[in-house]
Amino acid sequence: MKQLEFVNMPQPINTAISSFGMSGQVFHAPFLLHNPYFKIKKILERTKNNSATIIPDAEIVRSYQEILEDTEIDLIVVNTPNFLHYEMCKQALLHGKHVVLEKPFTVTVEEGRGLIELAKEKGLVLSVYHNRRFDSGHKTVKEILDKKLLGDLKVFEAHFDRFRPEIGPKKWKEAVNPGAGILYDLGSHLIDEALCLFGVPVSIFADLQIQRKNGEVVDYFDIKLSYNSFTVKLLAGMLMKEPGPKYILHGNAGSYLKYGNDPQEEQLIKGIFPNSPEYGIENKSNWGILNNENGRGAYPTKIGSYQDFYENIYQVITSGGKLLVSPEQALDVIFLIEKAILSSKEKKTILCKS
Repeated sequence: MKQLEFVNMPQPINTAISSFGMSGQVFHAPFLLHNPYFKIKKILERTKNNSATIIPDAEIVRSYQEILEDTEIDLIVVNTPNFLHYEMCKQALLHGKHVVLEKPFTVTVEEGRGLIELAKEKGLVLSVYHNRRFDSGHKTVKEILDKKLLGDLKVFEAHFDRFRPEIGPKKWKEAVNPGAGILYDLGSHLIDEALCLFGVPVSIFADLQIQRKNGEVVDYFDIKLSYNSFTVKLLAGMLMKEPGPKYILHGNAGSYLKYGNDPQEEQLIKGIFPNSPEYGIENKSNWGILNNENGRGAYPTKIGSYQDFYENIYQVITSGGKLLVSPEQALDVIFLIEKAILSSKEKKTILCKS
């Protein structure tokens, strides 16, 4: 994506961040801070002041209402627990604010449809932060598929293999709340990735489990998406001490295997931001292996670019155009999550389209 040229700077988009946990600190604030077309005006922190040293020009507020009632705020980033997404986004839209929702979009398809209709009614921009579309790995497998380097695809697998045997401290993720569990968390990433590459499948079969001791919500899933001529497998769990490949692709003319995650998250935590020359670049030792009729060897990983998301948001708000992540696309993710839950409950394959 072409980088924005910051010439004859217009008035920046006044933005508020509704939470400053890891999501706010790592996945939103850096891109808003390093893009002069945005100004972080308010940050909601209920009790702490963690943003003060990082974003000293922003005002820390203690209630969401203070953000809603600020007539200068143009855009609100709703990056709160999943079960709060719908109501907080609805209130923002009713107050005339553009909204970026952290993934997952909503807990139910019904909620998502309501927000889409409201945003259209108000003439406001609504998008969902499906940043993994801008992962280096996703961009690389898309290139491999577009170039038909494997021939006709037959099997596609994408994994999030983690080892976190203890129940985490974030109660909203680990306790029985609407939208809790890794199907909504990591699953929304993998499902969005599959939808971006292949569209809505013909059918879905899902095995959802609670594997950890004292677990209350889904912490493992194995999802099979069936397409007309190939199969997609999406898998994630919290008891995988020895991770397998992140991607496994097999076609009738070759294979591609890739270990390791995109480097952007780790870089952002270390303070390496999009304005750094090394940002988004993966170490060559982590490149995936392509084996096809031309031989076997390392295939260069493309550069990751989470910053593309907010550059697109600016363009759409100020000039119109097409969202890179539309709410309708994000709604398809929730549609498949609901189908996965039904499939696991009934232990059968569920049709997604006829």
